[in-house]
Order: sequence, then structure tokens, then C-alpha cells
Amino acid sequence: MKKVILITGASSGLGKATSMYFANQGWNVVATMRNPEKEQDLINVPNIHVSRLDVQDTNSIRTAIETGIRHFGRIDALVNNAGYGQQGIFEAVTPEKIREQFEVNVFGLMEVTRAVLPHFRKQKGGTIVNVTSGAGRVTVPLLSIYSASKYAVEGYSESLSYELASQNIKVKIVEPGYIVTDFYKRAAHEFANDPSLTDYNDFLADMNALFSSFNDGQNATADDVAGTIYKAVTDGTPTLRYVIGPDLEPMIALRDSHPDHEYMTIMRSRFMPKAFAEK
Repeated sequence: MKKVILITGASSGLGKATSMYFANQGWNVVATMRNPEKEQDLINVPNIHVSRLDVQDTNSIRTAIETGIRHFGRIDALVNNAGYGQQGIFEAVTPEKIREQFEVNVFGLMEVTRAVLPHFRKQKGGTIVNVTSGAGRVTVPLLSIYSASKYAVEGYSESLSYELASQNIKVKIVEPGYIVTDFYKRAAHEFANDPSLTDYNDFLADMNALFSSFNDGQNATADDVAGTIYKAVTDGTPTLRYVIGPDLEPMIALRDSHPDHEYMTIMRSRFMPKAFAEK
């Protein structure tokens, strides 16, 4: 019997690439998204079933899982990929936007996980992959809210992995670096801006110039991340974290190999004005 995977946020970017990757490997795929009526590509793949799932709508979560099980007979793996990145100076991000970031990236992910666990326990196994971000391990300026949500998922996933191991259910974390997808187009559109916060103007100009230099083509692709997710699901190991991206890998190595004060000194030299970094 073919294995079955359910993927959230499959309308574009990593979710769509992962849906296609698993389908090409012979898996049956439940590709979920908020607006399936707009999907034009995945609906033409025989072993992909497109379904509506909005992580902020509990009924849609339950219905998508039930529909996927009816359609393919079971679900063997879940990829929690749906999410977005709130960027901007913290003072410019409204309380409403902060709550929305956590509703989507954290609480929505938890609700999808909660809804699939009874099925995994019944069949005595399953795999959950939570797609976090390099910003959940090595955060940088202008990502305080997004990083907070991803740090939350990192802690949640690590703790959950102990609990679910008792049920023969694996928990994996995939941490991508910068990937050129529509995710970043939305992030740019959602960038928090408050014209009254002029004290930050020079800092924002410096950071915009710095981050623009990162998009030099030396990054992983959505297909690279899809391959890493496939490895996480199928490698049969207890590995918790999978890091992907030539931009992220050295930063993770730096954090892991240096005392905190040394790591922060190096990071401040890169991401803070020199006069402040030296204090």
C-alpha cells in the first residue's frame, strides 16, 4: 500500500514543492490550502488530493484529515508547513499582528497536530515534520515576532518528540535558511511600518542594505527543502533537526561551537551599528 502524507500550506512555495516531490516518489499526497478552488497544478496529479485546510479554522482541519483518510485509507505523515513571516521593528508591529502570527505559526500548527494524533495512535505510528526556520535558532534584526513564533515551535516540537516516541510517532524539525518563494513576497507586503518611529530610520536603512546583499543566488531552493523533508520522513532515524541552506548552516555551526558571549559578539558585529556593537 502506498504511503500517504498530509501537507499544510501547499498552495505555493515549500508546500507545493513538497507535495510534488512526495508524489514523484510514489506517495499519495493530501495537499491542503486555504483556497483549493484556485489551485491549477496539483489538481492534475493523479496521486494528489487537494483539500481545504485553514489552520485558524478547527472544523476545516478536522474535515481535511477525515477526507484524506477516506480518500487514501490512511495518513502516515504530516508536514506542518503553513505559516507566514511577520517582519519589522517590534514597536511597529501591532498587538493584533503579533497574535495573528502566533495563531497561524504556533497555535494553528498545534491544532493540526492535535487533530491527526488519534489516527496515528490508532495505527501505532506516524511521522510529524514541523517546518520551522533558521530564525528559530539564530535570529536576526527585524524578525522578533516571527522568530518568537518559530522558537516556540522548536521548543514545542522537541518536548513533544519525547511524549510521542512512547506511541511510535516520530517528530522532526526542518529548518530552512533563506528560500526564494512567495513566502518572502508576503513577508515584504506584511512588513510593519510606523512612520512616526523616525529614530529607527538609519538602522532600517542599514539593515535593508545588508539583507538585500543576502539574495545573491547562494541559497537552497524549495526543491532542496522538499528533499530534506522527504529525508526526514523516510530515513528511519531518531534525528530531530534537519538544517538546510548554505546561508544557514555556518550560522548554526557558529552558535553551536561558541560560548554565547562570543557568538553574540560576532553577530552584533554584523547586524548592529559599529558604535553600539562595540559596547
